[in-house]
Amino acid sequence: MSVAQAGRIKAKHQRLVLLAVALLVLIGAALLAAWALRNQASYFYVPAEIAARPPEPGRSVRLGGMVTRGSLKTAADGVTIAFAVEDGRARVPVRFKGIVPSLFVEGSGVVAEGRLGADGVFQADNLLAKHDENYVPREMKDMTRDQAEQVMRETK
Repeated sequence: MSVAQAGRIKAKHQRLVLLAVALLVLIGAALLAAWALRNQASYFYVPAEIAARPPEPGRSVRLGGMVTRGSLKTAADGVTIAFAVEDGRARVPVRFKGIVPSLFVEGSGVVAEGRLGADGVFQADNLLAKHDENYVPREMKDMTRDQAEQVMRETK
């Protein structure tokens, strides 16, 4: 056997080495992606969970629950609102500055995206108003079912 033949790797072994390298690269890419996204994940909390185990201040989370009746207050600037979100077991005060969704009212469901402040007030960056399964757009509220179906057919 010559030196040139001894230094060569068999094709079967080349494929195994290539497969091992590809697998390592794939695992490395997955670990890198998981590490990069660890702080980007926005966890969902309800008020009882925030009361029991609050997230660290400044961490981006979502707070979901019902807007407490009688808690909605608008600040003098007209764009900042304060309200409370509850889930029947706990209540979390929330502050939001911006345009409020049209479905946002007291007693309705809401998901607030933001951060819990050191003072215990949730600073919302975004509000998502939830509606029930019986939601009807304002424009169609006074229509009969047949009229609404006619409008839906015309828009298709």
